[in-house]
Amino acid sequence: MSLHDRGAPAPIRRAVLPTPRFVLLFAISAPIALLIVSLRPEAWRFALLYPVAALALFAADLTMTLPQNRLRVCARVPARLTPGKRRECGEGVTLALEAEGWPRSVVMEVLPELTGDALPPCPARAELRGELALSLPLEPTRRGRLTLDALWLRWRGPWGLAELRRRQPVGESIDVVPDVRGIHQEALRFFAHDAVFGSRSRRARGEGTEFEALREYAPGMDTRFIDWKHSARHRRLLSREFRQERNHRIMLGFDTGRLMLESVDGLPRLDHAIRAGLLLAWVSLRAGDLAGACGFDAAFRHFLAPERGPAQFARFQRFSAGLDYREEETNFTLGLAELNSRLQRRSLVVLFTDFVDAVSAELMLESLQWLTRRHVVIFAALRDPGPERLRNAAPVDFASAARAVTADDLLRERAVVLERVARMGVHCLDVPAGELSPALLNRYLAIKQRGLL
Repeated sequence: MSLHDRGAPAPIRRAVLPTPRFVLLFAISAPIALLIVSLRPEAWRFALLYPVAALALFAADLTMTLPQNRLRVCARVPARLTPGKRRECGEGVTLALEAEGWPRSVVMEVLPELTGDALPPCPARAELRGELALSLPLEPTRRGRLTLDALWLRWRGPWGLAELRRRQPVGESIDVVPDVRGIHQEALRFFAHDAVFGSRSRRARGEGTEFEALREYAPGMDTRFIDWKHSARHRRLLSREFRQERNHRIMLGFDTGRLMLESVDGLPRLDHAIRAGLLLAWVSLRAGDLAGACGFDAAFRHFLAPERGPAQFARFQRFSAGLDYREEETNFTLGLAELNSRLQRRSLVVLFTDFVDAVSAELMLESLQWLTRRHVVIFAALRDPGPERLRNAAPVDFASAARAVTADDLLRERAVVLERVARMGVHCLDVPAGELSPALLNRYLAIKQRGLL
C-alpha cells in the first residue's frame, strides 16, 4: 500500500539539519577570526569571510542533495508475526523507495517507529539509485498487536554538511500470533494411528451415534447394535453401523484476567491456553465442526461466532492476537452468563482459566453450574509445578517448613475445588503446560465418541 494513497493522511514531518561535520567546520571559524583580529585589527572584515564561506558550502550541499518532494515511499507490512523468533530478511516491513528524476545516488537510513512489545529495531542503511527495495526486520517479544506508527528517513548531501530528515506516518497494525506452523504436524502425529484426517476423505465408522449403514453381523461385534427388524426381513443378522457426528459447536472461552498472566514454563498461562485452543480449533474444523471463541475478564470483551471451514482458523489467529494481558480480576458471573446467552444451541464449551483457593472459586463454581445445564463443559487449568516443588522439598529450616505447609494447603484446596467441579458434570483438566494440548484433544475425542453432544 502506498503511503500517499491514504484518506486524510497524517502530515509528513520534514527537517533540514546541519551535520557534525558542518558544526566542526563552522566552529573552526571562531579561532581563525580571533587570530586575524589579533594580528591585523584593521582586517576584521576578512575574519567574516570564513563563516560566510562555510554557510555557502552548506547551502551548496543542500542544493545538491535529494529534495524532500522527490522521494516516494511505499511500505508493505506483514499480516502477522510470531513472537520470540528473529525475523529473516524479507519477513519484516518491505519498503520501496523511489527518487523521482534524481540522477545521483543517495545513502538512505530508515528506522521504524513502533508501538507494542518488540525489541528495539535497528536502522537499515542502503544506497538509493533511482529505486530501492529495503526490508526492515521486526522482532516482537510477546503475543498481541504491533503498530508501525511511522518511518524515519534521513540522508545527507554529497559533502556531508546538510542532513535531511523525514517522518513518514504509516499507522499499520500487525497481529502477533503464537507460532502455529507446527500445529498441523502435531495434529497429524497425534492422529497417525487412527488416520482420521488425511488427503482423502474417510469417515470414522463405528464411533458416535449418527447412523451410517447396515452391515452383516460378524462375531465380535456389539450385539446391542443388531437391527432385528431388518434382520428378520433379510433372514440374516444385520448390525447398525454408526459414524462420528459433525456440525457440533465448539466454543473456546479464554480468561484474560490477572491470574492468567502468571508465568508457567517461561510463558504466561494465557499463551499456553491459546496454543492449545488453536490446536483444538484446527482439529475440530477439519473434523467438520463449528468452532468459535470468546475472551473475558472484568467484562466480556471478545467474541468470535462459531463457523466452519479453513477460513475460520485464520480468524482464530487474528482473534488470539486481540486477547490482551489484563491486570483485572475476572468476573465469572458476567462472562459466563453473557456466553450462555449467546450460545443458542448445545455446545462444547472449553473454559481456559485458573483459581487460587476455594474462596475465590465460589463465584466461578456457581456460574459453571448454570452453564452445565445446557452445554458440555471442559474446565482446563494449568498445574503450576512451583507448589509441588515446595511441598516435596526437604525442610532445612523453619521458613522452608512453613513454605511446604502453605504449599500443601493450597494444593489440598485446589484438589477440593476440582473435585466439586467434576461432581457438577464438568470435564476437568489439571495438567502441566506441556500436556495441555494432548489432554484437551483426548477429551474432545472422548466426548464425541461417547455422543455427549
